[in-house]
Amino acid sequence: MTSSRGTGFATRQVQAAFTAGSPAFGAVPPIHQTAAYEFANLEEAADLFALRRTGIIYSRNANPTQQVLEERVAALEGGLSAVAVASGQAAVAVTLLALAGRGGHIVAADQLYGGTVDLLQETFADFGIGVTFVDQDDADAWRAAITPQTRVLFAETVANPIAQVLDIRLVADIAHEAGVPLVVDSTVGTPALIRPGEHGADFVVHSATKFLSGHGTSLGGVVVDMGSFDFGAEPEKWPQFTAPYTRFGDLVLWERFGAGGAFAALVKSKYVHDLGPSLSPFNAWQILVGIETLDLRVSRQSATALAVAEFLAEHPAVARVHHPGLPGNPWHERALHYLPQGVPSVFSFDLAGPEDGAPERIARLIDRLQTFRLVANIGDARSLVAHPASMTHSHLSPAQREAAGISLNTVRLSAGLEDPTDLIADLRDALVEL
Repeated sequence: MTSSRGTGFATRQVQAAFTAGSPAFGAVPPIHQTAAYEFANLEEAADLFALRRTGIIYSRNANPTQQVLEERVAALEGGLSAVAVASGQAAVAVTLLALAGRGGHIVAADQLYGGTVDLLQETFADFGIGVTFVDQDDADAWRAAITPQTRVLFAETVANPIAQVLDIRLVADIAHEAGVPLVVDSTVGTPALIRPGEHGADFVVHSATKFLSGHGTSLGGVVVDMGSFDFGAEPEKWPQFTAPYTRFGDLVLWERFGAGGAFAALVKSKYVHDLGPSLSPFNAWQILVGIETLDLRVSRQSATALAVAEFLAEHPAVARVHHPGLPGNPWHERALHYLPQGVPSVFSFDLAGPEDGAPERIARLIDRLQTFRLVANIGDARSLVAHPASMTHSHLSPAQREAAGISLNTVRLSAGLEDPTDLIADLRDALVEL
């Protein structure tokens, strides 16, 4: 079910991966609300279960609505294939599990979403996967952290919540020098503003719950394989792709599916199949509907966020604004290079004053806000506020928060689609006498 009607980004986000042709000739991809599928005969069923032919076996692994979503996001990122799962957290988990393998090692940026840090430093430790965290701007630290067991480098294009912009090409080159792929979480960046594969990233992860969906109703996650990493170059390093896949006899994924296919086949047939982080057909459909307006929403949100950041930068109650669109921000020049279409709408600011009284000041500020909503989410149509130190990054140690640039005074904003003047007025009223 593919469409070749134009190659522009806006055309792809509305039409990619679906051509009307069902018996009802629906113009919009339908919701295939089914748990299982009827096979034509036993031979077909046996071939599908053995991966001798491609197709859908059961909705835990795949669903036709989900497949349209996968193809569409892959088209937006310029990748060869994609896997959609139940959440962004699940997308990060299955991607890194598939690449790290048994006893593998990951080098990750200090500047990550708090839930991702929880996954890496605790759950992955339980699985015997080692993780070393480094400052994403320190090239020497990336190189020094790589060991013979390292199988992947991981970072975010624009970090949540301080909005540090990753030098993707630099880190990709370091990864490739070591013979490992770079995985980038581009949830905040979105393919409307940046496509990491064009700068050397090999896999791109999204929490589709956020900007891709845009309406805050549905959980989902997607990982895109750019098809750029050659697992066959050092086959002994990647037995999960280059050695016989024991549950399928003598099948070798790299030989059967090649670049752009072996990774997706492994993730779906093992990690999604075994662990079950399946995306529901309805949520897949909701995210597809959201994607149709992605570039319009992101452009509006980006402009709004910059206007809000400029207001905050001049306010006496604000000590610092972490927005790379502002001149003087440490990542401003990098944003101009990597984000010429605009800077994402998720950023933070620090209230003025000592950290000793921060909780009380933060509580007064947030409780006064009327238009901004106190919600643990980003990328919504609504403008959202959060306090990272007590919410999304509350499990981090003080040293980890400092490494990520987060203080007790830090407030995170996600600009929505409301009138910018209303958002600025809301903040102005809330900041009085702080």
